[in-house]
Amino acid sequence: MASSRDRQRKLARAKLDRQMARRAAAARRKRRIRAGVGAGLALLLIAGGSAWALGAFEGEPETPEAAGICTWTPQDTAANSNLTDVGMPETTDPPNRGVQPMTITTNQGEPITVELNLAAAPCAAANFAHLASRNFFDDTTCHEITDEGAILCGDPSGTGQGGPTYSYFSENVPVSPQLDPSADPTEALADHPPLYPAGTVAAVGVPQGTNGSQFKIFFEDYTTEFPSYPIIGKVTSGMDTVEAIGALPLVNNAAGAQVKPETDVVIQSLTVGEPIGADETEATPSTDPSTSAPATTDPSATEPDAEGTDGTAGQS
Repeated sequence: MASSRDRQRKLARAKLDRQMARRAAAARRKRRIRAGVGAGLALLLIAGGSAWALGAFEGEPETPEAAGICTWTPQDTAANSNLTDVGMPETTDPPNRGVQPMTITTNQGEPITVELNLAAAPCAAANFAHLASRNFFDDTTCHEITDEGAILCGDPSGTGQGGPTYSYFSENVPVSPQLDPSADPTEALADHPPLYPAGTVAAVGVPQGTNGSQFKIFFEDYTTEFPSYPIIGKVTSGMDTVEAIGALPLVNNAAGAQVKPETDVVIQSLTVGEPIGADETEATPSTDPSTSAPATTDPSATEPDAEGTDGTAGQS
């Protein structure tokens, strides 16, 4: 028969076990509460961060492009001796309506006229206007004909590394095409409308996104799965000249790539005129470089001009 002392020890032990069990259960409850509160706070932080990133706490999204503000970023001339210092554009808030005419005169035929799209690429237009005012492009060459079906111009050094001593951001890069994952990419791209139709003028950054003076004029339709060239305008006349340049025989450049025109393509002058329609609030030009210029509203214009049967001659 157990003594009273043994019974007391057993009772004390059972009481201690119950206390320890209660403490363990309480600790588990606290941990669950802390975990729930932590998870809730994390979700709130994530939701708040996402809303902040999407601009939920701002009246209007303020990106440089949306606000129409141009940022001119200095480039390191010590790291790249091919850069030419012609100062920076004075404006950071250029016109963002209408178009701006650009005329490229080469040694290969009639001048090439371009409409720079102020609505889609105002900073690019301000950049080209600044460089043209400094005669930056005069007596430079279009140093490459690329396998994309474009002529590459705007580098005084002819190396592909030249430009001004500043850069600006990409404004109007086409959206990547949505392709069927099960389809062959080459065939799918062939069936996709061209992202860069013939006549498109696009800026070229070296590296991408740091645009300067280099630009491409496409003489063939071009589509890519990963577009990177910002579209800045379109050719309105002189496509015969662009196509003739694109058909020139090629030779190796200094790097050994067969991309250089056998005959030098010299830009004798590149000029940029005053903005057209920049003060109007009506319709802005299409960002699609394949669309033609607006038709004349003159009721007396009943016949196409003899030299403008393609709908582009005489535009600037």
